[in-house]
Amino acid sequence: MKDALKIWTIAGNLLVSIFYFSHQVAATDPGVCFMVTSSGKTISLTKICGPQTIQSNLPDPSPVKHSASRVAQISTSVKYLDPNTVRIPIKRHIGRTPVIDVRFNNKQTFEMVLDTGADGTLITRKMANQLKLKLTGTIEAQIADGSEVKFFTGKVKTITVGRIVAKNIEVAIAPKADIGLLGHDFFGNYDIRLLEKEVEFRRR
Repeated sequence: MKDALKIWTIAGNLLVSIFYFSHQVAATDPGVCFMVTSSGKTISLTKICGPQTIQSNLPDPSPVKHSASRVAQISTSVKYLDPNTVRIPIKRHIGRTPVIDVRFNNKQTFEMVLDTGADGTLITRKMANQLKLKLTGTIEAQIADGSEVKFFTGKVKTITVGRIVAKNIEVAIAPKADIGLLGHDFFGNYDIRLLEKEVEFRRR
């Protein structure tokens, strides 16, 4: 897969590998979206891929109710250790993956999954509507079984965690996702250390 960027997105308790191709393509309906596990089992990913018919001010998806086994409230305050190091509280986990607060356009804060193996940032339809993002195009993605799907894209002015700020980031919009994913395009200049209650970002 030439010029592809990998992200991970979530379907229930399952982390699903998705690859971004760097070129933009015309928006079409991707049809059925699924993956095949190593044991040969087919798993539907419709809630993640969904029909690509995003419009502004679409109804928000129903709120997600996280079970006690998936949610662990553990920390509340940002810590600045030195000019190059900040520790961000982990709000909870989805599986073993931390969830942190991320601020967009210096206006609204959303919970996001932080995954050090993800190259791109992905947001939900609800986030896109609240941020009033203008669509910039689409990107083509390939899931684990080789099927190709398409996501709309939009550009955010700033993404902020603590005092770390990334500007003019193009994000993918997943219509049926329940939570966004913060990728390497945000934290690429930082070494990340996952602690029990915090995520440490240290500038290289």
